[in-house]
Amino acid sequence: MSESVSREGLIGGGMGRHFPPGQFLRYMLIGGWNTAFGFGCFFVMNRWLATLMPAYSYMAAYLASSVINITVAFLGYKWFVFRTRGNYFREWVRTLAVYGGSMVFATLALAPLVGLIRYATRYQTEAPYIAGALITIVTVISSFLGHRNFSFRKGESND
Repeated sequence: MSESVSREGLIGGGMGRHFPPGQFLRYMLIGGWNTAFGFGCFFVMNRWLATLMPAYSYMAAYLASSVINITVAFLGYKWFVFRTRGNYFREWVRTLAVYGGSMVFATLALAPLVGLIRYATRYQTEAPYIAGALITIVTVISSFLGHRNFSFRKGESND
């Protein structure tokens, strides 16, 4: 196989098909904005709820801010990243499913990965942070693919 054919296959039909550069860049930009927005939302809600329920304000703030944050992310993905029309409710529910799957994966993977890092390296205290970073990389990529191929799948009729 010639080099031009292999490069064409990789760029034109391989990775480029799954990770269109402009679309993935927009996804990362919306994700960065949404991370800051989500933390700010959690912070404000926790401060407010701490006056109402001091012992568990952070739990209620996390749940409420997560729904708001996922909805804001959904709108950013819909309007700016995947640029779909219609299907608001269906795509929002699918977005919740993708995020739910990522949360389950992260929850189940964190403890074993921390243990593996602690066993295989000298990074005992840092292991949870390293594991969290590795899981974040996996969930960012898998969430992009999940949103692209499931939440905002092209070719469906508009509501």
